[in-house]
Amino acid sequence: MLTLARKRGWSVSYTRVVYADDGSDANVFTDKVPGCLDFTETSELSQVVPELLPEPGDLIIRKQFPSAFFGTHLASALALKGIRTLFITGATTSGCVRASAVDAMCHGFKPVIVEDCVGDRSVQQHEANLFDLKMKYTENMSLHEVEALTSL
Repeated sequence: MLTLARKRGWSVSYTRVVYADDGSDANVFTDKVPGCLDFTETSELSQVVPELLPEPGDLIIRKQFPSAFFGTHLASALALKGIRTLFITGATTSGCVRASAVDAMCHGFKPVIVEDCVGDRSVQQHEANLFDLKMKYTENMSLHEVEALTSL
């Protein structure tokens, strides 16, 4: 998907979970998933994997909640670029992907889940969330279907 986006000249945005070294921005999410506090600015856990490294001009959003939109400037950054459709990839389908897709729709964007570019802890969670998202909030496509698009 990243190769396709770059080939077509689409804007690319990344999210990173980043908490303060001292945990001063801990919240209810970190009460439930305390391991998130290990995701600090310099922690290897919070970095983009080498195979998907950002390029100059890519947007990198630092977040402390599942949604890429909650408490961030993502919606305004996308709106300034005139972006209306979002192809959403990543992990986990039932967590960050779902929260970001629902918030994208609430902000007036058209979220498209690239089904073979998202994943979860179990096949059952993954499939149930893809089904539910498609029924209520998103369009779902395979990478092959996205590649075949001629316009948005």
